[in-house]
Amino acid sequence: MDTNAKILNVTAPGIPAASPATSGGDFKRGRDARKAEEVARYRLVIEEGPSAGTFVYKTLDSVTGEVIRQLPREEVLKMREDGAYTAGGVIDTSA
Repeated sequence: MDTNAKILNVTAPGIPAASPATSGGDFKRGRDARKAEEVARYRLVIEEGPSAGTFVYKTLDSVTGEVIRQLPREEVLKMREDGAYTAGGVIDTSA
């Protein structure tokens, strides 16, 4: 599954650009810089899924290489590969 992995840069919405000194001055700029640094640490990787036309989205920590979040989750991918799985088969709605 990793053979088609691509790393894409994403922007960090909600991180304000550095502004001139206001009340809080250096403290505010330092906090904004730390927040921007923290957000820039993560990368979105989109891989081709196990079935044609499906994709797996992963958020990776670029420092540690750890997968922070994956959609669909690993458990869901394993269920799909099971031959007995059918859509809606996870929940029994019969009374």
